[in-house]
Amino acid sequence: MKYDLTPVVRGFLPRDDSAVRLCDARVVSPSLVERVRDGLPFAELRVLRELLAISEDHLGRLIGISPATLNRRKKARRLGTPESERIVRFARLFGIAMEVLGSEDAAREWLKTPNPGTGGEPPLSYADTEFGAREVENLLGRLDHGVF
Repeated sequence: MKYDLTPVVRGFLPRDDSAVRLCDARVVSPSLVERVRDGLPFAELRVLRELLAISEDHLGRLIGISPATLNRRKKARRLGTPESERIVRFARLFGIAMEVLGSEDAAREWLKTPNPGTGGEPPLSYADTEFGAREVENLLGRLDHGVF
């Protein structure tokens, strides 16, 4: 299947020219579901790695794949469904953090800094499960609304 080459990861970032809140971008389209099921291009991992400013190995650990599997995915130039889903999860969280905190740098720093709201872990590490990601998203929502 051929897809639009617009990176999925960048689709979760706030648009400067729009008053639309990021929550509107959280709506999952049938196209995104199909793309995740088929496996995203490996380039999506690279885009997310650059946004988060972490190593490929660290991102591999966050999305739950071994270095050997990461190398196989790199050679195949395609991620599996589980990794694709996790890439979208982290991209969504980065976009929400950017919206709430106002910049890529602030979002990056917040996601990588230990936080009492995530049991002393960096929110990025805490979000390695869907339940953890939901809690990070809730924490960002509370920050956005001034509820500590």
